[in-house]
Amino acid sequence: MNTVIFRTVVPGLSALMLMFSVFVLLRGHNGPGGGFIGGLIAAAAVALYGISAGVEEVRKAMWFDPLAVAGSGVVLAAFTGVLSLFHQVPFMTGLWITLHFGEVAVTVSTPMFFDIGVYLVVLGTISAVALALEEPEGSA
Repeated sequence: MNTVIFRTVVPGLSALMLMFSVFVLLRGHNGPGGGFIGGLIAAAAVALYGISAGVEEVRKAMWFDPLAVAGSGVVLAAFTGVLSLFHQVPFMTGLWITLHFGEVAVTVSTPMFFDIGVYLVVLGTISAVALALEEPEGSA
């Protein structure tokens, strides 16, 4: 099923899926979406690109090993839980801080960083599995 049309359309479609996955990630936590669903959409984009361009091309495009991405997500998610202990509140209690950049105020929270950690874990794990399944036999 690796036709010219498929190989032509998939890079743009994968980029669109990655942008949508970030939208779903940032939309989540208090609404539909979040890190898990966003990570699944991003991993589907990686798998689709792997089918069309090949595993080696995906590995070059990802910059990092997928399992390293998953590991960094676990560290980030765990750090958000431990951070609450430093403020003498129960483990995984949400903390918010408002950062001021001139006239603009941006509120960031530990639940947002937890969702980003989950996103990275799902993206890295599912991508590693998909790329392992797509590799030709005997190349591992």
